[in-house]
Amino acid sequence: MTQVEQPFTDASIKVRQVNHYQFSWVAAQEPGRRGTFTLQLVLDEGAGEEVLTVDADDADVLKDLLEHNQTVQYDVPRHTLMFGVTPSGN
Repeated sequence: MTQVEQPFTDASIKVRQVNHYQFSWVAAQEPGRRGTFTLQLVLDEGAGEEVLTVDADDADVLKDLLEHNQTVQYDVPRHTLMFGVTPSGN
């Protein structure tokens, strides 16, 4: 059987769609300090996963953006969330 080189590998996919997300709160390590949140992203129906650590203010903003945008992409190597899709020319 002839080996055919695959044009794509899992690692070669740089931008994935966010299908599910979950916020978790991590208790403060020291008394009197604020805790932090983690945001777990499920990418391309489970083909990838990413966990981000965010403060309370960022968690609030991200929650609103995730709730109000039907299409959310995640750029894996740049660790960047992208919200919504706008056709060029608009």
